[in-house]
Parts: sequence; C-alpha cells; structure tokens
Amino acid sequence: MKLLVGLGNPGKAYARHRHNVGFMAVERIAARHHLGPWKKRFSGLTSDGTIAGHRVLLLKPQTYMNDSGRSVEDARRFLKLTDADIFVFHDELDLAPGKLRVKTGGGNAGHNGLRSITAHIGNDYGRVRVGIGHPGAKELVTGYVLHDFAKADAAWLEPMLDAMADAAGRLAAGDPARFLTDVARTTGKGGGSAAPEPAAEHHARPAASAAAPRPGTPIGGLAEHLKRWLKGRG
Repeated sequence: MKLLVGLGNPGKAYARHRHNVGFMAVERIAARHHLGPWKKRFSGLTSDGTIAGHRVLLLKPQTYMNDSGRSVEDARRFLKLTDADIFVFHDELDLAPGKLRVKTGGGNAGHNGLRSITAHIGNDYGRVRVGIGHPGAKELVTGYVLHDFAKADAAWLEPMLDAMADAAGRLAAGDPARFLTDVARTTGKGGGSAAPEPAAEHHARPAASAAAPRPGTPIGGLAEHLKRWLKGRG
C-alpha cells in the first residue's frame, strides 16, 4: 500500500489557498479514480481504494499545516509503512507556477508542513513539489501562500491537477519517475521526459529549441572564414 498525503489547512476559508494545493491534488486523485468517501481517521480525512491495481490511502491532515506530521505518523505506524511508501504533495515557492518536481529526502525549504513530517517520521519520504512561484520578497510570503490562487492560475493549475490524477497509478506502483514523465507528457511541459538529479530528485526539463545556437560556437573563427570568402569573391 502507498500513502499519498496532501498538505493544506482545513476549512472552507483555506480551500483555494496556494498553500492548499496538496489538498487539491489528493482530492482530484480521489475523484478521478472513484475512491471511497472521505472519513475521519489518523487526525485527518482519508479516502482509500485501488489505483491501477495497487492499494492506496489518501490522507488530508486536519491538524493545520504546522502539525501535519502527527497525522502522517499515526497513519504510517498503523499501516506499517516504510518511508518509500509515502508521497507528500505540497506547494513549492522555489518552483515557477506549473513546474513539478519529485524527490526523496532533501531539505524542507522552510515549509512548515514538511518540517513537521520530518520531525515525526524522518526525512526519507517522497515529495511531489508543485510550483506556485515566489512573491519576490520574504516578507510577502505568508500573505502570498495564504491567499487564493489568482483566476489566471487556472490555466495551468487545472491541467496540472488533472494530469497528476491521471498519473497517480505510477505513484501507487512506486514509480515516481514515470509519474513525472506522464504528467510532463500530458501537460506539454518537459517534452515527456524526466531526468535524474542529485539527492534522488527528478524534474521535467523543457525541450531544447532547434533554433538555439550550439554551445561553444567559434564566433571568431566564423568571422575569419567569412572574411576569406568575401576576399575570394572580390
């Protein structure tokens, strides 16, 4: 079984906040795969079922973001899961809006939900990092994440949520690289490929432009060749 955790804050007032994109992701997965109704369990709300032949439990901690780890620890202990069985969906300020990365371990980048989970179960669980962009200044961060997505964000957010839901079977099978590849292919970001990064990190890369100059072109040599050609023409 895999545990797919969405991070966010409970309550209607927070439902469309950027900080709640983790909740949005697991809610879309539950709806897309017709999983069981949400039930109170493990200090959170859970939905369970089968995706692509694999058992999953979706979890939305109801402890508020800063204490998410308590809910995740309760579920992990009861289900006897390993770190490799856990994937946490969360907002990522350091990624551009619509950018997606998947990694295992690493730093928490000041994210209080991740910090709480790490304090309770350790650091070697999987993270699905959904880019929301950065407001540009540290003092603006709190107001930015605790605010609804802009209407214009729907252009990338809705396709991203749908793509993650469609590809959720890859996470259920324990294959985060293929999950990322499938999302990239569906959304048109990254050319449908995932490349390994340090610290078990993967991310979709934009395809190189055919019109881009090749690295290391000898500009000076080209000019000299052109000069000789013009001299020969004269």
